[in-house]
Amino acid sequence: MTEKTKRRHWADLFLIFAIVYLGTQFGIRFLFPERFLPAEERAMQLVLTPEDASVKSGHHPVLTLLNNTEYEVTFEDRCPQPPVDIYYRPDAPPEPQGAPMELLEPDAACSPVQTIAAGKKGQIDLASWKYAAFGEYGYYAVSLTLPPQQAAATGAVLTTSFTMHEAGWMTQVFRAFVSKPLLNLLVFIASIVPGYNLGLAIILLTILVKLILFIPTQHGLQGQKKLQAIQPKIEELRKRYGGDQKKLNEETMKLWKEYKVNPFQSCLPILVQFPILIGLFYAVRDGSHLALSTHLLYGPYKDLPWTFGTMFLGFDLLEPSVYVFPPLLVALQFLQMKLTFAMAKKKKEAKDGKAVVDVGTKEKPFDKAQGKKPMSQQDIQQKMMLYVLPFMIGFFAIKFPAAVSLYWGVSTVFAIGQQVVVNRRA
Repeated sequence: MTEKTKRRHWADLFLIFAIVYLGTQFGIRFLFPERFLPAEERAMQLVLTPEDASVKSGHHPVLTLLNNTEYEVTFEDRCPQPPVDIYYRPDAPPEPQGAPMELLEPDAACSPVQTIAAGKKGQIDLASWKYAAFGEYGYYAVSLTLPPQQAAATGAVLTTSFTMHEAGWMTQVFRAFVSKPLLNLLVFIASIVPGYNLGLAIILLTILVKLILFIPTQHGLQGQKKLQAIQPKIEELRKRYGGDQKKLNEETMKLWKEYKVNPFQSCLPILVQFPILIGLFYAVRDGSHLALSTHLLYGPYKDLPWTFGTMFLGFDLLEPSVYVFPPLLVALQFLQMKLTFAMAKKKKEAKDGKAVVDVGTKEKPFDKAQGKKPMSQQDIQQKMMLYVLPFMIGFFAIKFPAAVSLYWGVSTVFAIGQQVVVNRRA
């Protein structure tokens, strides 16, 4: 192994370590955010803050309460009123005093009263009052009155503030042409399936969208296979012209032209379908609580005489599935990645097992007795996607409702079938 190869090998190992470390830190911060608060904030006993100080229309405010005391905190159940007093002014921040906003009824069932253990951080989700309390743009202040037995030690009232503003033009365009059509299509499908079952509607909607995107997706996958097929030749060009970037680019263009490879063939279809798949994700997520998504519904669906049937195969699709969907999604995503890289691996093994004459250069057969070849940059990227991406998806599945996991599972199964077809043709 040359000195240059050793340095590159150590750089690759450092890259893998950095990605794993950053992913681990993100996971810890996601699961235990209270451990990473500033020291002065951790020193305070109870801290009430908005999750987002500026909330755009169509979203709802979420408050966080850090309980840095030695006892647990339980909010007062004030349903149908929210757990906090709400004050509003359209032109300036209001003072959290005087008469708060009076609400007749929430938009959806009140969120259950929760208890925040000592030293932990909990959420106060105000989604149930999304339209009733936060339908106007402007400035909001909220105050949380603690139960009498806890107020003596911490202060009677906690306050914080935030603003509501109109969504930007990109968000409005995305909602108009992607989110709204997909969500309303989900509602339409649910209206014709037995029991208005959300699970069946998600499966049918996912398959329908995947069929619509089948041709551009197939085109992109075939482009990926073409690029993988000539990757050994590109590596040879990099070895020969690595010091001359201009010459390397010229020879690479010639190679693409010779084998009729368009590098954008694998990118453009993905760019086209990516917004649709993201919109489908949001449609499934928002469709789980239609009462909180009326700003996305067309007129005929704003006042439905029915509600979704949310039980599917024994799962409540509105709640996360911790023990079934996450490991299942990890396995499915791993299989999809394995199939994606299978053809490239076969071609690489064939190349390593025999002499190759390419671009005027003769390469000796690879002698396995001399040891393994160092991993290329492409090999490292593939291994990262193969082993890291599935676990990331499984990790997020723990947090998201089972409805989202069901959508991702069906989508992945469809993608696996499509990848098998491409591999067999290749």
